[in-house]
Amino acid sequence: MNTLSSGLTHVGRRSNNEDALLEAPGLGLFAVADGLGGYEGGEIASKLTVSVLEKFVMNNQRDPQGTWPIRESKRRTFEENLLAAASAAAHLEIAGRRTGTLSQMGSTVVAALLRGDKLTVMHCGDSRIYRLRAGEVKALTRDHSVWAEMEAAGLAGERAGFAWKNQITRALGLDGHSMPDVVTLEVKRGDVYLLCSDGLYDPLRPERLAAGLTLEPEAACRDLVSAAFEAGSHDNITAVVVRCG
Repeated sequence: MNTLSSGLTHVGRRSNNEDALLEAPGLGLFAVADGLGGYEGGEIASKLTVSVLEKFVMNNQRDPQGTWPIRESKRRTFEENLLAAASAAAHLEIAGRRTGTLSQMGSTVVAALLRGDKLTVMHCGDSRIYRLRAGEVKALTRDHSVWAEMEAAGLAGERAGFAWKNQITRALGLDGHSMPDVVTLEVKRGDVYLLCSDGLYDPLRPERLAAGLTLEPEAACRDLVSAAFEAGSHDNITAVVVRCG
């Protein structure tokens, strides 16, 4: 399926940008990563994440018999296995560099791989993907965070008022807490997908996301990043928008 896409990242009110994005329409691959671990570590971790994802998927196209860091699961599609393996490769790359000033680094990630009328989504942490379809915007991922776990248990109210809303429970690079969720979804013509960091979605309500996603991808990115900043976002702000069909 043909796509139009665009990506934009903004430092926001921070002194440096620990977000990174990937827009590779030739591979059908899109991603947003949000680094953690301090000034230097977060920035390195997020850039490593998107770089490894792109290289892994590209190398698989060139050499389908190449070695993967994990075994394929028969319960997953090929694309689900591919993104899970790419995530594992990124995790190992980050973990292998966790020393000295980088000892606490890690990264969240959300990635989408488009193949025909199927979209495979992989995420680890609290970066999200939303879909606009028939005027309705819907989050397609569930955060790996303290808030999300408490919400699922019926113990949390609105995320905006939750004291530990940004405390995540999974991230690439963290021992024992790097397993991504992977799912494949049907794509319909006219669908618009937004991959973003928490700096973008935190201050914006779903209806504001929906309004921005009615624009063409480049304009949508500018609109939503600007809206998040103006709404008071205190984090880096990153968006990748993909319009299908």
